[in-house]
Amino acid sequence: MGLFDNAVPGGNITKPLMIALGALLVGKMLSGRGDDQPAEAQAPVPTPAGTETSADGGLLGGLGGLLNKLRDAGHGNVADSWVGTGQNQPINANDLGSAIGPQVIREIAQRTGMDEQELLKQLSTALPGIVDKLTPNGQIPQHHQVASAFNS
Repeated sequence: MGLFDNAVPGGNITKPLMIALGALLVGKMLSGRGDDQPAEAQAPVPTPAGTETSADGGLLGGLGGLLNKLRDAGHGNVADSWVGTGQNQPINANDLGSAIGPQVIREIAQRTGMDEQELLKQLSTALPGIVDKLTPNGQIPQHHQVASAFNS
């Protein structure tokens, strides 16, 4: 995956987890660049109107929207640690789920075929490192920069 190779403890980002991260941060399932993708990965998924374009900012409005959700839920210090240049603070899977909201978690779980609890566990492990990699200078990148990181 390049940019994200060492973003996750153990260094392994599974395809379902990348789909989940893409849904949160980019807003559409990653339409894999290879021919080995199963047809169901290309199936349309119900999303709010207007989210099929590359301007889509994810289920929560992209990286900035995700960080705002975390701040609104009282986890601003944690979210800011991921963006900042210091040590990334962990987030509890249940806290992450509460911040993102049950409807979004349910939709992502359906997209990935993962159990909601397993999804939250993996996201809570992966997000600190992924957000850290996407914000190397402590700045939130533009949506197209996040999208290109997922497409590379």
